[in-house]
Amino acid sequence: MTNKKICIVGMGLLGGSYAMGLTRAGNTVYGVDICAESILFAKEKGYIADGTVNNYEKFVSAADIVVLCLYPHTLLDWVEKNKNLFKTGAVITDVCGVKCGIVDKVQHMLPENVEFYASHPMRGKEILGIENADCAIFKNANFILTPTEKNTKQTENVLRDMATTLGFITFSILTPEQHDRMIGYVSQLTHVIAVSLMTASDNADLEPYTGDSFRDLTRIAKINDGLWSELFLWNRENLVLEIDKFSSSLQELKKCLQEEDEQKLKQLLRLSTERRKKFDKG
Repeated sequence: MTNKKICIVGMGLLGGSYAMGLTRAGNTVYGVDICAESILFAKEKGYIADGTVNNYEKFVSAADIVVLCLYPHTLLDWVEKNKNLFKTGAVITDVCGVKCGIVDKVQHMLPENVEFYASHPMRGKEILGIENADCAIFKNANFILTPTEKNTKQTENVLRDMATTLGFITFSILTPEQHDRMIGYVSQLTHVIAVSLMTASDNADLEPYTGDSFRDLTRIAKINDGLWSELFLWNRENLVLEIDKFSSSLQELKKCLQEEDEQKLKQLLRLSTERRKKFDKG
């Protein structure tokens, strides 16, 4: 994708990384944020052609594509306030980690000549802020599209083009409901486990005793509490189900230990190994 006018709303880690990659590809990128320092940083680094915290109407109305890099509640509020700014034929997308209760509401808000097609880049960092932006994080990553009956193949192709430009290579199509069920397991549950590992022990000084395994498992425990508490609560029904299933799996392994069932224990370990090998292909 090149020669498009793109407005990024929310110039944090993901917004900044999108802006960096899309600008380098030859697009004109504008930034909108509530933090003047983030806009200044993005302009100084060349991630955006221009940006602002106020009076952003001209950037939004000029954009062929608007990417909403906002928390769920903030996203809904922002669209409600600015729904009449988008130009005819504009494509609106997002990076939000939940879709149910977002997609339908935004599509209902927008004028008929503006299309919201939700998407979710499956790549980020455990550190925050535009100062940590890096479009290289998207290389070879997964990208999820969550269309409804209101979306078009033409807009899907626009988003695939944009994501490919950023470096994504694997695309999945899910309904919003399928997305939230899947994300409850592969993303949110993993963060819950990492947080639990860091809070399960009263010993706050574990660092001198840990090896790579503990560090690898808890990397994402350095977490944005504002964002992730909102995501957890928004998708709480799916997440609670996944926590229950994970607890059952732990109990199964615990039972193997209590009953000294070496064969069953080895069976679980072999199953884990075989499933994990699939991630290493290619």
